[in-house]
Amino acid sequence: MSSTPHDQHHFECRLVWTGAAKGGTTNYEAYSRECRVDIAGKPSIRGSSAAVFRGDPSLPNPEDLLVASLSMCHFLSYVALCARGGVNVVSYEDEASGTMSRFERGFHFTDVLLRPRVTIAAGSDAEKARVLHEKAHDTCFIASSVNFPVRHEPVIKVMAGL
Repeated sequence: MSSTPHDQHHFECRLVWTGAAKGGTTNYEAYSRECRVDIAGKPSIRGSSAAVFRGDPSLPNPEDLLVASLSMCHFLSYVALCARGGVNVVSYEDEASGTMSRFERGFHFTDVLLRPRVTIAAGSDAEKARVLHEKAHDTCFIASSVNFPVRHEPVIKVMAGL
């Protein structure tokens, strides 16, 4: 496997610390962690740190968004493979969860578990649908970019025929 990129894609955003309006960082406990991420041509994302890090629990935080990115990337990789492979997916939901642990050098993710619940049309191959999760994991751009395990426990249901 070559480490030289053959093709490159760039992604950009702008982060604005909206919490600055509530005062500066004169006190660690008191400053606002609220921010906004702007991506050209897309809805802005309001965010904060996780509640455990003195953030606003009603807003997404970087940890939420990392787990969501892994879930979304797996989904998009999976349905693309199914569409190309003749598996008709009619429903997909995932209950993803991540674990972050404290170590000597601080916190970092140690594991993310994806729990896709997939319904396929009658006549589609359930075993192929299951196997394609493995391939989706291998092709997910985000999962291949992180240094912790991203596991998946898919459940495949076949829609009843008429």
